[in-house]
Amino acid sequence: MSTQDTPSASPFHDESPRDEAPQSVLPLVVRIEKADPPARTDALETAARAVLVMLSDERSLGEGDDEGEWARVMRDWQDARIRKVVRRARGAEWRKASALDGITVTGKAAEVRVFPPVPLDGWPKELAKLQVSGTDLDDLADPGAPDPLAPVLWLNPDLGMSAGKAMAQAGHGAQLAWWELSDADRKAWREAGFALSVRTADPAAWRELTLSGLPVVRDAGFTEIAPGSCTVVADHPALRAG
Repeated sequence: MSTQDTPSASPFHDESPRDEAPQSVLPLVVRIEKADPPARTDALETAARAVLVMLSDERSLGEGDDEGEWARVMRDWQDARIRKVVRRARGAEWRKASALDGITVTGKAAEVRVFPPVPLDGWPKELAKLQVSGTDLDDLADPGAPDPLAPVLWLNPDLGMSAGKAMAQAGHGAQLAWWELSDADRKAWREAGFALSVRTADPAAWRELTLSGLPVVRDAGFTEIAPGSCTVVADHPALRAG
């Protein structure tokens, strides 16, 4: 995952290769009950908001004496390659996952729980046994046009991604936007409840979006799609040129 035109002042970019740092992953679990699964767009938007809630939570912030309980693992995770994995749960699985340290974020109907980063080979057993596959979700109704005054995470119209993969990519896009914002803009977004939309871009507009200077997610290619594929453009009003 990377950005175009990333400011050199960003605290998450330095000269050391990210792949040489210890690798960890941010786990997200989406609740998918057989009888009442969430809509795809609702799940994507809720996952993106969950990432932002985790990034801005007091437990994820601070240093030294003011360090939150998750701050160190959050810093280590952000200094390495940014990985997120979405798994699904229902019934007793969801209840067990909800008992672990984390934050549950709800959308219109979707529920996503995000957890502090864990080592690639160190998942809690309650999460390790959850399935990654089977997160295919549908929108039964057109989600409609996004709010032009709120951030929009635009998905690549040429890529077919499972809902789980798209949830992780939306989370990447939200995180890149968060990194690029000023403290004042971050505060305003948080106070607005991290309002955002996730939509598939119009094919005719996609190339322009990727060249606009807005944050662009490029996938590492571990699953589903080719390495280097542009998956999401994070269109936050505060980051738009002009």
